[in-house]
Amino acid sequence: MDERTRTLRNVCEPIGANVYFAPEAHERYAKLGLQGYGSGYFCSRGASLGKPGGLVVTAAFGVFSPAVVVPAVEAGWAATEPAPLLDARHDGAVASLRRLLGEPDACQLDRAVELLQRGLARAEGAGHPLFSGLKSLPWPGDPVGQLWRCCDLVREHRGDSHIAVWTRAMVAPIEIQLMSELQMGIPLKTYSATRGWTPAEMDAALDGMRAKGWLDGDSFSPDGRALREAIESDTDAMEVPIVDAIEPDFDELVEILRPWASAITAAGIEGGGYPGGPDAIRDLGRGARAAR
Repeated sequence: MDERTRTLRNVCEPIGANVYFAPEAHERYAKLGLQGYGSGYFCSRGASLGKPGGLVVTAAFGVFSPAVVVPAVEAGWAATEPAPLLDARHDGAVASLRRLLGEPDACQLDRAVELLQRGLARAEGAGHPLFSGLKSLPWPGDPVGQLWRCCDLVREHRGDSHIAVWTRAMVAPIEIQLMSELQMGIPLKTYSATRGWTPAEMDAALDGMRAKGWLDGDSFSPDGRALREAIESDTDAMEVPIVDAIEPDFDELVEILRPWASAITAAGIEGGGYPGGPDAIRDLGRGARAAR
């Protein structure tokens, strides 16, 4: 495990992923004709790839049931096109961050973007579709937009790496999702439901995981825990070039980003920020059910 890569994830994730819960973004999607959470989420995040179909979005995002993704993507692309949706995503993200953070110090913003760009310049694009899609977009002119884009790139690079690792380990999407619940201490079959998996599908997956020796009842077996920890550690290893490139200024970057990330997390979903923890899962579930 490389603790630096997890620290980078922890300080970038709320800044990059806040857009998924920002009312400013979803109001803009609605004006483009997108109805419900699912179409806005799947199409806006996938639009950096062009106009991908539902199965392509399912593959790129990794852990969602195609039964939820495909109809939501079809409905979204029937209503709008990638270019205006990408603009709405950017504008909504920036507006939300400004509401939550005020006007961040300009020098700190510039320095954070400088250090993040240094690391991202070393990030591998091969096998990283969402990261590469974001990298292909025009660079934002607004400093807050630049910070958001950097954090979004960090997030998607790690996500792409994570999918590469767990698919190589022959773990299925529903299985890695259930494993993550156990790893994070979230009640089993709650977070996975927000990814569109039905109770019957989750029960069947759990039976299969017990048969493979990954679970003892509803808890990890030693082999299952070791597998899940190895997946996360191997994901860390794929992100090391980014943090190595930021050194020797990594601690400075974390010191700049951590207060912003904490403020966004503290707002939680109720405040249009990033989820603050397991208690937010119920709200995420409403979004997945709306996508159906």
